[in-house]
Amino acid sequence: MTKVDLKRELRHLYGPSYRSPVIVDVPEMNFLMVDGKGDPNTSQEYKDAVEALYAVSYALKFMVKRREGVDYIVMPLEGLWWTDDMTKFSVEDKDAWKWTSMIMQPGHVTEDLVPEAFEQVEKKRNPPALSKMRFEGFHEGLSAQIMHIGPFSAEGPTIKRLHGFIEENGYELRGKHHEIYLSDPRRAKPEKMKTIVRQPMK
Repeated sequence: MTKVDLKRELRHLYGPSYRSPVIVDVPEMNFLMVDGKGDPNTSQEYKDAVEALYAVSYALKFMVKRREGVDYIVMPLEGLWWTDDMTKFSVEDKDAWKWTSMIMQPGHVTEDLVPEAFEQVEKKRNPPALSKMRFEGFHEGLSAQIMHIGPFSAEGPTIKRLHGFIEENGYELRGKHHEIYLSDPRRAKPEKMKTIVRQPMK
């Protein structure tokens, strides 16, 4: 049985330092994605999206393991966050946020496997957000990122530091605020939670 840990293989993307921001060039990768809007702390739509993403991701993992003899670790939950006017994007006004919740899929997951995984999940659990899910490539390109350690509510200074780093190095912000959740908030203590904060730039 071949075992794959993409977080380890892609350490430069999924294991940045918390000491200082770094510049990365993020290649195109395939994701399961669900779009929505509203505060993730209170939105049922967001909870439904996360449930569906994990259900299909694990269905795909077991399909690949059974058919190809390849076992891989399901990648962490990620989120793109934005507002229609990004100059007014604020961590204090989460009700105005729009989001794409997503999980990266390894190359062993091909487009023809996804409908079958959807069908399996629909028969077993049929989560409400399943019909909203899509499988597609996402190419983020040139970005800066840093590890935030602590609760989500304390991300403000980390985001400000990241944006300052981008501007100090002669770049401009572009695209959507991106977070990668390495810790399970149901199990990790808030002060020890690890979140990658990424910002595309030009």
